[in-house]
Amino acid sequence: MNGWGLYIVLLVPTLVVGLAVQWWLKRTFERYSHVDLLAGLTGADVARQILDRNGLGDVPVDRSGAGALSDNYDPRKKALHLSPPVYDPKTVAAAAVAAHESGHALQHASGYAALRLRSAMFPVVAIASNTWIWLLMAGVILGALNLITIAILVYAVAVAFHIVTLPVEFNASRRAGQQLRALGLVTTEEQAGVQRVLTAAALTYVAGALAALTQLLYFVLAYLRD
Repeated sequence: MNGWGLYIVLLVPTLVVGLAVQWWLKRTFERYSHVDLLAGLTGADVARQILDRNGLGDVPVDRSGAGALSDNYDPRKKALHLSPPVYDPKTVAAAAVAAHESGHALQHASGYAALRLRSAMFPVVAIASNTWIWLLMAGVILGALNLITIAILVYAVAVAFHIVTLPVEFNASRRAGQQLRALGLVTTEEQAGVQRVLTAAALTYVAGALAALTQLLYFVLAYLRD
């Protein structure tokens, strides 16, 4: 099989899956963004209650200037950042995302091993993500197999980061569901909607890891099989 054939067989299906998952996440978030939370709490309120009732009153909940679904917890600054579609609305979708990000803060506070590993990997991955493609291009242009091999190994570090991210995200979602139930922030009916939002979000990380793994396999087969 030539290079283009291999590319189509391996990478196109994962691209389609990734786009489908992204569409489902946006559709699910949009759907539950129109379902009001019975408790009348904004996403910021939900995050604040979870953090405060777990002894994390020193963790700020900030409104991020970034776009939708850019919400994150920064373990370096110990701060939670929520986008406007999550920070302000009093909806099931906002509660789900806010609780998920709060779950990362709980992971950090408890010393969750996978989060520590991901945080330790981040500086190396940031460099690897920006350099591997240049190494690969240089190797291809110069016909230098050793340089191509190094590029693929560097890219493998970025792939490992995607894989380590999976248990971190799934665990944060599990903690989110537990906190929302235990603190009585959502009803039984609302919990079903929360779970759908969290599942759709989690699948985006699965799709991302699958795409990264598939691309790594493509590089190995295309450039190193000989």
